[in-house]
Amino acid sequence: MPTAVVLMGEADEHARARIAKESGLPVAPLHFPSTFDASGIRESASKQASALNEIVVLLSATRPVVDHREADRQFVWHPYTPLRGAEPPLEVIGAREEFLHLADGRKVIDAISSWWTILHGHLDPHLMGVLEQASRSFDHVLFAGVTHAPAIRVAELLLQTTLWSGGRVFFSENGSTAVEVALKMAYQVWRHRGEPNRTLFVGFEDGYHGDTFGAMSVGRDPLFFGNFEPLLFKVERVPVSAERLDEVLTRQAGKVAAVIIEPLVQGAGGMRMHSPWELRAIYEVTRKHGVLFIADEVMTGCHRTGPMWAFQAAGISPDLICTAKTLAGGILPLAATLASPAIVEAFDTADREKTFFHGHSFTAHPLACSLAAANLERLRNEPPTAPARFQQFWNETFAELRGHPRVRDVRVRGTIAAIELEVPGGYLAKTAQAMRACCLEQGVFLRPLGNVLYALPPFGTREESLRRIAAAMKKAVEVA
Repeated sequence: MPTAVVLMGEADEHARARIAKESGLPVAPLHFPSTFDASGIRESASKQASALNEIVVLLSATRPVVDHREADRQFVWHPYTPLRGAEPPLEVIGAREEFLHLADGRKVIDAISSWWTILHGHLDPHLMGVLEQASRSFDHVLFAGVTHAPAIRVAELLLQTTLWSGGRVFFSENGSTAVEVALKMAYQVWRHRGEPNRTLFVGFEDGYHGDTFGAMSVGRDPLFFGNFEPLLFKVERVPVSAERLDEVLTRQAGKVAAVIIEPLVQGAGGMRMHSPWELRAIYEVTRKHGVLFIADEVMTGCHRTGPMWAFQAAGISPDLICTAKTLAGGILPLAATLASPAIVEAFDTADREKTFFHGHSFTAHPLACSLAAANLERLRNEPPTAPARFQQFWNETFAELRGHPRVRDVRVRGTIAAIELEVPGGYLAKTAQAMRACCLEQGVFLRPLGNVLYALPPFGTREESLRRIAAAMKKAVEVA
C-alpha cells in the first residue's frame, strides 16, 4: 500500500493539492534540472535538497510512532537537564526553515534557533548545496602544519569585518573554546610583554561565557558553576557599569589582564541588555587603564543584534573577538577567536617557547569552514534585513506588555525579544516549565531562562510564524 506520492518535474501546486485530497496521502515535489550537465545540476541542487527533506519528513510521519523516551532515559544524558523529574525530550525527525518536525506528527516553530545557532533557517538550500559540494573534496584534515582554502577564506572574510589592518584568526569548535583561546592569549600576551603578574580577569554580573574552566571562571554563575568554585581562577565581577569597572581597574592597577563582556546582550544570564553608549564607556575605561578588551560575540555575532558585530554599534575596536554559534550558519560546529595586530605582535617571534600552545583535533574543519565562508560572503553581499524587521515587530507587538502587572521588563534588540516576569525563583523559577508547555501547545518551541521568556528565531522566519511566536509568548505570560 502506498505511503506517499512524489511528483517529479515542474512544480504544479494544483496537481499536488488535488492528488493529496483524492488519495489522502502526503505529496511532495522533486525537481530535476532541465539538462543534466554540471551547471544544470548545480542550479537545481538546492531545490532538490529541500524537496528530498520534505519527502523524508512526510514518509517518516506515515510510519508507526515509536516511543523512544524510555531508551533515551536509559542511555542519554542531556545538557542542563536533571536526570530525574525533567519533561521527556521532544523527538525531532526533521527540520526545515523555521520548523522542527516531531515524531508524533507535530510541526513546531524553532523560535530559539536551536540554541541560537541556526542563522537563516534549517536546511538552508544555498548552504546545504555548499556542504554537498564541499563533501566531494574533503572530510577532515588536521590543521597543525596543514592548511586549506576554506579556512583561509573564512579568516580573510572575518578580518575584513574589523577596523584592524592585520590580525589573525584562531579556529576552534564552539563558543566556550573560543573564549578559552581569548583568555589564554590575553594572559600570555602580558607574559611576553614582561608583566606576568597580570593574572586577573574582570567579568560582568549576569555574564555567561561557556562551560569550560576559564569560561566558567569569568562567568562565575553560582547556580551553574558553584560546585566548581574551588577549581576556578580568581576573577573580579562587576555590574555592567563603566564607573564600577573604573573603580576595580584603579584598585587592581597592574594586575588585570583583560575585561570580557557580551556586547549589548548578555544571553544565558537572562537576555540582559545594555546600550551602545554604556558599552563604549566600558571600552574607554579599559583603554584608560591599558587593559585588554575581549568581546564575546558567540551569540550576538553575524547580525543577531543588527550590525555584523554587536560592538560595532558602540564604534569600538576590541583586542579579541570570539565568535561561534552562527559562524557556519548553525549547520556544523565552528568557532573562531579574532586577534588584533597588537595581540599577534606579541607572538610574532621565532622563539618557540613563545608559541601559543593550543589546538583541537577538529580545528578549522574543512566542511564547517566551507559553510562559514559561504555564510560570511552571503552576509557581506546581502546584509540581512531581518534584525531591523524583527526588532520593529517585537517592539510594536509587545508594547502592550510594558506595565503589565506580571511583567517586570520587556527587552528587545535586533532579532531578540525577552519578557522578564515578576515571579520569584530566577533561573529555577517553576513558571519556566509552565511557559514552555503553554507555548508548545500552540506549536512554538521556546526554552525560557527561568523567569525570562525569550525568542530568537532564524532570519528566514515568516511573518505568520513571528505572529504565532508573539501570540504564544503573550498567552504564556497570562498562564505563568
